[in-house]
Amino acid sequence: MRVLKLIQDATIRERGENMLNYWWVTRPKRKLNSVPEVLAAFADMSLNQEWEGQRDSHLAYEDALETAGLKRKGERRDQTGGGARTYKAWLVSLGLIFTQESTNKIKLTLAGEAIMNGNSPVEVLTNQILKYQFPSSFSIGRGVQVSERFRIRPFRFLLKLLDDSKIGYLTEEEIAKIIVTEAENESEKCYNYIVDRIIQFRNYGDSCLKEDFFEKYQSSKGEVNPEHPFSHLMDLANTIINWLEYTQLAKREEGKGEILADKREEVRKILRDKPNFIDRPEQHEYFQRKYGIDPKHKKDNRNLAMTQTITAMVIAKQKVKQAYIAESLERPITKITPGVVDYIVQRTGIDGKTVEDILIETYPHGSVGAFMTKYFEMAFKGRDEATEFEKATVELFQDVFGFEAKHVGPIGLTPDVLLVSDSEGYQAILDNKAYHKYTINNDHHNRMVHNYIGNIHNYSKSDKPLAFFSYIAGGFGSNIDKQLNNIVEATGVNGSAMSVSNMIKMVEQHECTPYSHQKMSAVYADIKKYKLASSEGINKVANRTIRFEILYGTITWRRNSLILLQSFAELYRKYSSIDK
Repeated sequence: MRVLKLIQDATIRERGENMLNYWWVTRPKRKLNSVPEVLAAFADMSLNQEWEGQRDSHLAYEDALETAGLKRKGERRDQTGGGARTYKAWLVSLGLIFTQESTNKIKLTLAGEAIMNGNSPVEVLTNQILKYQFPSSFSIGRGVQVSERFRIRPFRFLLKLLDDSKIGYLTEEEIAKIIVTEAENESEKCYNYIVDRIIQFRNYGDSCLKEDFFEKYQSSKGEVNPEHPFSHLMDLANTIINWLEYTQLAKREEGKGEILADKREEVRKILRDKPNFIDRPEQHEYFQRKYGIDPKHKKDNRNLAMTQTITAMVIAKQKVKQAYIAESLERPITKITPGVVDYIVQRTGIDGKTVEDILIETYPHGSVGAFMTKYFEMAFKGRDEATEFEKATVELFQDVFGFEAKHVGPIGLTPDVLLVSDSEGYQAILDNKAYHKYTINNDHHNRMVHNYIGNIHNYSKSDKPLAFFSYIAGGFGSNIDKQLNNIVEATGVNGSAMSVSNMIKMVEQHECTPYSHQKMSAVYADIKKYKLASSEGINKVANRTIRFEILYGTITWRRNSLILLQSFAELYRKYSSIDK
């Protein structure tokens, strides 16, 4: 009744009359997975072209989005290309495109170029999300106009809250009703106020909201839905969590967004770095070029004064890139093969020689990183995409790491994946678990010991020794070390648990410094030698350093040093001596 009374008492704001009095992210789609394709389609249609006032171009872009399956087909209420403009605004808000002042034509930022050139979209977009700020060229622009009281980088602020032991997690309700409306800046005063308000909300619910809540925080449409009065803010909060999940730093589980256990230190490192706000949001090109600097650059020094002549080859390149990006999101592409070329030829109708030349020039090493977005999500889907998760793991170990990899899960009473290394003379088994915090229960323990390891001859034709077993999952429970040790002691076979985050890091690192099959096996030899003891006491730190995730993390942190050339055993000695 109180909520209804507040709605009735609220002064309904006419659309566009006042600024939005809460955080805002535009959301033609609630997730960011399709951004590379949306960008590629936009580049194909509108790059180096004028956009403002070009109704035919807007409608053509809308058609292209529908044809590519990026926008739902159907009768359009808006025949002026409004849908296309919403998708274009999405790209602007993420700092991927801008309008050049001198020519009034659309250009890619460095971040936009990076995505188009096959760089990992997660890496690029995570960088953009963390830099996302109010005010921005987008937030103060026509049709948006977020209140000038906000001077904040919302996603950094959310990560700080999630890393705070007093908070620990965030729900959509807390984001919708407290954070997006009341978190104005990054001062300690404001931060502590929000912490107190969240705790208050957890204790008292909606009764702690202010009397004029709906007057202050009405929908941009100028109306409040009496049946779902908070829907505009809840929808916004849902999208915000989706963006945060895309960074692979946090995950939503049972309605609560939390930092992933193995990303805690990475988040703290991000928060320790305190970059300045990007200035001059009112100067569109200046702001967008600064905001749109990708992770591999410090400045945008490009001279874009020269207008590019639109030739048949330029058009062909854009179409090939668009088709390739769509395919790279669906499967790991490690190199340009005849199969990849043929697929792009079929999608574009462009001759094979031209396609091959463009692909080899633009993506000489393929672009595995694009697919890893999908792989990460598979690891948290439970049974929904379990088979796809298994098949994707087969592809990664086969195409990226060069193993003979077989999907043996469907046989029954078998692990999901069998690996054979002819070069090093061993085989290994992998079991995928698409769960947030997987634990090895008694049944799964017995399966690994008796069915998978004990009866490997039932599903493997190889006579090579079994070098290791491993679980790959979204994350693991706190007792995973002990549970692994039980299997190692029962079988004498080396084993490990690898989070999907570390699997992705391993793939990324392999592209820089390839892992040999011998080196991968050596990891497990060290694990067996030093055990995964969970005991406390003087060996506590040393024991914990043996975990594969820590060993791998050490490599990642030192990726540019000569330590990469050393064995994992040497890495262990260096890492443990540092901790001591």
